[in-house]
Amino acid sequence: MPIVKCTIAYDGTNFNGYQVQPGKRTVQGELEKVLEKVHKGISVRVHASGRTDTGVHAKGQTIHFETELTIPGNSWKKALNALLPNDIYILDSEIAQESFHARYDVVEKEYRYYILMKQEPDIFNRHYIHHFPYPLNVEAIQEACTELEGTHDFTTFSSAKATVKGDKIRTLFEVSCNQDNDRLEFIFRGSGFLYNMVRILVGTLLDVGQGRTHPTDIHQMLEARDRSLAGKTAPAHGLYLWKVTYRNPE
Repeated sequence: MPIVKCTIAYDGTNFNGYQVQPGKRTVQGELEKVLEKVHKGISVRVHASGRTDTGVHAKGQTIHFETELTIPGNSWKKALNALLPNDIYILDSEIAQESFHARYDVVEKEYRYYILMKQEPDIFNRHYIHHFPYPLNVEAIQEACTELEGTHDFTTFSSAKATVKGDKIRTLFEVSCNQDNDRLEFIFRGSGFLYNMVRILVGTLLDVGQGRTHPTDIHQMLEARDRSLAGKTAPAHGLYLWKVTYRNPE
């Protein structure tokens, strides 16, 4: 059967995360509900590059599904957007190679996290940026970012609730922090991420910015493999799955 690959965006505010959960509104649940309509009552399973938690947004999530319908690849975008709720949008669609898998073929993911650094909150963006009304040493944060780049065991920066099997070694190609007036943008590009890893990294980097942790402490944190040494998990609403990159088809 043809495999349809889609790049999607969603506002995570009113979803209980990406993954299907009985009795709860999820991104996967809404996608599969629409696909069932298009397929005249036949259920269709959607596979994604990975899950996102409650409140986390996506600018460039990737999904795929199998279909018996002979709809052109680029027509799926229009067909699905006509039925989807207004907090999910199909950015593009195409027929992928038969071997394509949205999760297993990923070579790089990019996440971004946004922080508002001023005393007064922006109530109109309260679901899309983390308000942090405390002084921050951005240069110290940037120094700590470089300590996180490379291949490391990220056990210290993984949730204790993580159920991942195997090691927790991941490679981060880029960890950066950029300031634009009263806003901070964190960028994390890597081969893969552990459960809550980006949010724990952000929480730890904010500790660095407040002087609670020194940039050079990052190395010892990584070596210790102890979650209690890292900062608090930053709130979900400042996080965006920005882009997913795949290996070139052979």
